[in-house]
Amino acid sequence: MDIQLPPHEGDELAVVDMHTGGEPLRIILSGYPEVKGDTVLCKRRYVREHLDHLRKVLMYEPRGHYDMYGALIVHSELPEADLAVLFMHNEGYSTMCGHAVIALGRFAVDYKLVKEPRSPETQVNIHCPCGLVKAFVEYSEGKTGAVRFHSVPAFAFATDVTVTVEGFGEVTVDISYGGAFYAFVNAQRFGLDVNLSRTRDLVDAATAVTNAVKSQVKLHHPTSDDLAFLYGTILTDGKDHYSPEPTANLCVFAEAQVDRSPTGSGVTARVALQYHKGLIQLNQTRTFQSGATGSQFTGKAVEETGCGEFKAVVVEVAGRAFYTGVSRFVQEKDDELTHGFLLK
Repeated sequence: MDIQLPPHEGDELAVVDMHTGGEPLRIILSGYPEVKGDTVLCKRRYVREHLDHLRKVLMYEPRGHYDMYGALIVHSELPEADLAVLFMHNEGYSTMCGHAVIALGRFAVDYKLVKEPRSPETQVNIHCPCGLVKAFVEYSEGKTGAVRFHSVPAFAFATDVTVTVEGFGEVTVDISYGGAFYAFVNAQRFGLDVNLSRTRDLVDAATAVTNAVKSQVKLHHPTSDDLAFLYGTILTDGKDHYSPEPTANLCVFAEAQVDRSPTGSGVTARVALQYHKGLIQLNQTRTFQSGATGSQFTGKAVEETGCGEFKAVVVEVAGRAFYTGVSRFVQEKDDELTHGFLLK
């Protein structure tokens, strides 16, 4: 049966849905008006100030859910970029998202956003708000597979920082940057296990840490003030020394949103932190496991570099993304809930 759109007013919003390690990605194909701005960071400010109602339509219920994640493809000012992207979630707009980059790399090849796919890998240059990220997509006989990407310069911002966390007292955290800033702390500090504890308890602990760091630690980034904010807290199993065995973590970001994947930008930041502490060496591959789903990414530091006053590394993260469907959303004029809502 040929399914037609129902009667509606306004533009339809067309999307492709994917997931990477269980974490959703809703790629917006059409329905947005022009996103103005000379740079990707300017475009990020523009959608936040002028088009945020569309983020809520697509991320919130009834079309989305509390933990939905989205990507809006826009034009890049960089000639070497194949595409640029704005990331969105339940709170606003991120500066980097590794699980989305993995999905977008495969999507870009399949939807012909790159001119000449090549075997065994096709390079896709994705301009994120944090900078240019290079993705490498497995490609053979017209089919795409796993994706790896090279991050923007990642660095440890501060280690062994003591903050006062409501309900837990003084807690020591590390802060690291992988395209976005994260606080890292061993879940055992709260009597929790990232693989076994209730998600609600992990979220409460991580959110308390995030609130403490935001209020007590001033962040800065060498290239842009737009990047200088704490995105979330990652609780770990404490297994930071190099090992061939997987190490698990759980990321709670934005407005207490739970990442189902190991978190691509979080893995980037965690590898940079481990390298800074001398716990891993260049090109030592580690496996990072999601405490939520058990899905896995690999990560390794591949090159030393710099970012302003910080010693940094380029991190390679690899994983797989899968398609889950396509949708065309509409809004009816008399629907009182058409603009979206969230249940916590």
